Amino acid sequence: MISNLFFTILYQPLFNALIFLYQNFSFGDLGIAIILLTLVIRLVLFPLFYKGAKDQSIIQRLAPRVKEIQKSHKDNKERQAQALMELYKEHKVNPFSGFLLLLVQLPILLALYRVFLSEFSPDALGAVYSFVVRPEVLNIEFLGLIDLSQKSFLIAIIAALFQYLQAKFSLIKSKKPSSELTPIENMGRQMVLISPIMTFGILYFFNLPSAVGIYWMTTAAFSFIQQLVINKRLNIKKLEKEEEKEIIEREEKKK
Repeated sequence: MISNLFFTILYQPLFNALIFLYQNFSFGDLGIAIILLTLVIRLVLFPLFYKGAKDQSIIQRLAPRVKEIQKSHKDNKERQAQALMELYKEHKVNPFSGFLLLLVQLPILLALYRVFLSEFSPDALGAVYSFVVRPEVLNIEFLGLIDLSQKSFLIAIIAALFQYLQAKFSLIKSKKPSSELTPIENMGRQMVLISPIMTFGILYFFNLPSAVGIYWMTTAAFSFIQQLVINKRLNIKKLEKEEEKEIIEREEKKK
């Protein structure tokens, strides 16, 4: 029953949306249709993705205050948790937004992967709705250069690059020594390198078809642009100057 619901609610609508975009807006290029479908999904879910990414950016910038709370209430875990929730409430963020976002994305990702891995065989095309024009032939070469049924080194590299840029721009520049960084800040710095390496490894060494890579690449590029918008709205440069000022003041007090 669950598999039938998955097919009816997620797989079939996404598959038909892809075929519709291929037939009407992609100039007969399945790669372009995948990019368009990815953009449609991200635009529909934009409020959710934006709120989640914004919350994570703010939480990362609250790390020094989190560290202070943990230090001042280290012997009272209940009071520590209460103080942290008050801090998050004050800044209107949800500390679990990243986890909730993952829960929402996972079923969609699974459905899309199944769509891209179907290789659009005659059996797969049987899922096309009666009101959607069924293509006689599918062009599976992206821009006439990349076979979407095979892995692509170029697509994997581009996806990893956008993943790196998104992770890098989600961090606030800090001159604090590593010993003063909170676990959240340390994890953020590590993910700048880990996430693109993982992206490349999964797309290339797991032999995933470049159709999946194009979806991943487009998602990463969209996330990067979204992060730039978030940074502008949060006035990141101002926050970086404030943090630098705080570090200088602490160093002067030590002298």
